[in-house]
Amino acid sequence: MIKTLKKHGNSMALVIEKPMMEALGIDEQTPLQVTVSGNALVVTPANVGIGPERMKEIIKDIRKRYGPMLKRLAD
Repeated sequence: MIKTLKKHGNSMALVIEKPMMEALGIDEQTPLQVTVSGNALVVTPANVGIGPERMKEIIKDIRKRYGPMLKRLAD
């Protein structure tokens, strides 16, 4: 696929269409890592942690497992 840059304020932007974003499993909230490899621009989803959904699951599990003990400890 050949793309061209688009003017975006004082910068230039590379527009990624929705089908390509869906194929990569990213959305407008996904942080992206941009690197240069030789003469290629490489854009990949950034690994910035476990994400809010997984964090909620972990907290729920911790509360289920250790909630009573943590309550006693707090008292």
